[in-house]
Amino acid sequence: MSYTLTEADKAAAQSMRDDERFNHFISRVCEHDELWILTDEHGCMMLTSDDDEDCIPVWPHADYAREWAVDDWSQCKPEAISLKVWQSRWVPGMEDDELMVAVFPTPDATGVVVEPGEVQEAIERKKKPSRYN
Repeated sequence: MSYTLTEADKAAAQSMRDDERFNHFISRVCEHDELWILTDEHGCMMLTSDDDEDCIPVWPHADYAREWAVDDWSQCKPEAISLKVWQSRWVPGMEDDELMVAVFPTPDATGVVVEPGEVQEAIERKKKPSRYN
Protein backbone atom coordinates (compact mmCIF):
# COMPACT_ATOMS: atom_id res chain seq x y z
CA MET A 1 0.00 0.00 0.00
CA SER A 2 1.63 3.17 -1.15
CA TYR A 3 -0.13 5.74 1.01
CA THR A 4 -2.02 6.02 4.25
CA LEU A 5 -5.70 6.79 4.01
CA THR A 6 -7.10 8.75 6.95
CA GLU A 7 -10.72 8.51 8.04
CA ALA A 8 -11.17 12.17 7.04
CA ASP A 9 -9.76 11.48 3.56
CA LYS A 10 -12.01 8.45 3.20
CA ALA A 11 -15.12 10.31 4.31
CA ALA A 12 -14.36 13.20 1.95
CA ALA A 13 -13.86 10.89 -1.04
CA GLN A 14 -16.96 8.86 -0.30
CA SER A 15 -19.10 11.99 -0.11
CA MET A 16 -18.06 13.03 -3.63
CA ARG A 17 -20.39 12.68 -6.59
CA ASP A 18 -19.66 9.73 -8.91
CA ASP A 19 -17.87 11.92 -11.47
CA GLU A 20 -15.72 13.52 -8.75
CA ARG A 21 -14.78 10.09 -7.40
CA PHE A 22 -13.86 9.06 -10.96
CA ASN A 23 -11.44 11.99 -11.23
CA HIS A 24 -10.10 11.29 -7.72
CA PHE A 25 -9.55 7.66 -8.71
CA ILE A 26 -7.64 8.65 -11.85
CA SER A 27 -5.46 11.09 -9.88
CA ARG A 28 -4.61 8.56 -7.17
CA VAL A 29 -3.93 5.75 -9.64
CA CYS A 30 -1.60 7.99 -11.64
CA GLU A 31 0.12 9.20 -8.48
CA HIS A 32 0.68 5.74 -6.98
CA ASP A 33 0.78 3.55 -10.13
CA GLU A 34 -1.65 1.01 -8.74
CA LEU A 35 -5.34 0.29 -8.37
CA TRP A 36 -7.28 -2.21 -6.32
CA ILE A 37 -9.80 -4.95 -7.03
CA LEU A 38 -11.43 -7.58 -4.83
CA THR A 39 -10.61 -11.25 -5.35
CA ASP A 40 -11.51 -14.58 -3.82
CA GLU A 41 -10.55 -18.18 -4.62
CA HIS A 42 -12.55 -17.93 -7.85
CA GLY A 43 -10.86 -14.77 -9.12
CA CYS A 44 -11.86 -11.17 -9.50
CA MET A 45 -15.13 -9.95 -8.02
CA MET A 46 -17.64 -8.71 -10.59
CA LEU A 47 -20.95 -6.95 -10.29
CA THR A 48 -23.81 -6.08 -12.57
CA SER A 49 -24.69 -2.43 -13.18
CA ASP A 50 -28.21 -1.03 -13.17
CA ASP A 51 -28.08 -1.39 -16.96
CA ASP A 52 -27.22 -5.13 -16.70
CA GLU A 53 -23.59 -4.59 -17.70
CA ASP A 54 -20.99 -6.92 -16.22
CA CYS A 55 -18.43 -4.79 -14.42
CA ILE A 56 -15.21 -5.14 -12.52
CA PRO A 57 -15.19 -2.64 -9.66
CA VAL A 58 -11.90 -0.82 -9.03
CA TRP A 59 -10.72 1.46 -6.24
CA PRO A 60 -7.74 3.77 -5.63
CA HIS A 61 -6.94 2.24 -2.22
CA ALA A 62 -7.34 -1.13 -0.49
CA ASP A 63 -9.45 0.37 2.31
CA TYR A 64 -12.20 1.38 -0.13
CA ALA A 65 -12.22 -2.11 -1.65
CA ARG A 66 -12.26 -3.67 1.81
CA GLU A 67 -15.51 -1.83 2.61
CA TRP A 68 -17.20 -3.83 -0.16
CA ALA A 69 -15.95 -7.13 1.24
CA VAL A 70 -19.08 -7.82 3.29
CA ASP A 71 -22.09 -10.11 3.02
CA ASP A 72 -21.84 -12.05 -0.27
CA TRP A 73 -18.29 -10.81 -0.77
CA SER A 74 -17.01 -11.33 2.77
CA GLN A 75 -14.46 -13.88 1.51
CA CYS A 76 -12.95 -11.32 -0.89
CA LYS A 77 -9.64 -9.61 -0.24
CA PRO A 78 -8.25 -6.43 -1.79
CA GLU A 79 -5.58 -7.07 -4.39
CA ALA A 80 -3.32 -4.44 -5.92
CA ILE A 81 -2.77 -4.28 -9.66
CA SER A 82 0.10 -2.22 -10.94
CA LEU A 83 -0.85 0.42 -13.46
CA LYS A 84 1.50 -1.20 -15.98
CA VAL A 85 -0.24 -4.59 -15.66
CA TRP A 86 -3.67 -2.92 -15.75
CA GLN A 87 -2.83 -1.17 -19.00
CA SER A 88 -1.07 -4.07 -20.70
CA ARG A 89 -3.25 -7.02 -19.65
CA TRP A 90 -6.48 -5.99 -17.94
CA VAL A 91 -7.71 -3.32 -20.35
CA PRO A 92 -7.31 -5.49 -23.48
CA GLY A 93 -8.72 -8.53 -21.67
CA MET A 94 -11.76 -6.66 -20.41
CA GLU A 95 -12.37 -5.22 -23.86
CA ASP A 96 -12.16 -8.70 -25.39
CA ASP A 97 -14.62 -10.02 -22.78
CA GLU A 98 -16.91 -6.98 -23.21
CA LEU A 99 -16.65 -6.08 -19.53
CA MET A 100 -17.14 -2.62 -18.11
CA VAL A 101 -15.34 -0.92 -15.23
CA ALA A 102 -17.23 0.34 -12.16
CA VAL A 103 -14.88 3.11 -11.06
CA PHE A 104 -14.65 3.73 -7.32
CA PRO A 105 -18.06 2.49 -6.21
CA THR A 106 -19.04 3.17 -2.62
CA PRO A 107 -21.34 1.05 -0.49
CA ASP A 108 -24.12 3.51 -1.41
CA ALA A 109 -23.39 4.17 -5.09
CA THR A 110 -22.32 2.15 -8.13
CA GLY A 111 -19.78 4.70 -9.28
CA VAL A 112 -19.14 5.67 -12.87
CA VAL A 113 -19.53 2.67 -15.21
CA VAL A 114 -17.34 3.04 -18.29
CA GLU A 115 -15.53 0.98 -20.88
CA PRO A 116 -11.95 0.00 -19.98
CA GLY A 117 -10.65 2.20 -22.80
CA GLU A 118 -12.23 5.26 -21.18
CA VAL A 119 -10.31 4.61 -17.96
CA GLN A 120 -7.17 4.10 -20.04
CA GLU A 121 -7.70 7.40 -21.88
CA ALA A 122 -8.28 9.31 -18.64
CA ILE A 123 -5.06 7.87 -17.20
CA GLU A 124 -3.11 8.76 -20.32
CA ARG A 125 -4.44 12.34 -20.26
CA LYS A 126 -3.50 12.68 -16.58
CA LYS A 127 -0.03 11.16 -17.08
CA LYS A 128 0.74 13.23 -20.16
CA PRO A 129 3.16 15.99 -19.18
CA SER A 130 1.85 19.47 -19.73
CA ARG A 131 3.89 21.67 -22.00
CA TYR A 132 3.54 24.35 -19.33
CA ASN A 133 5.38 22.37 -16.62
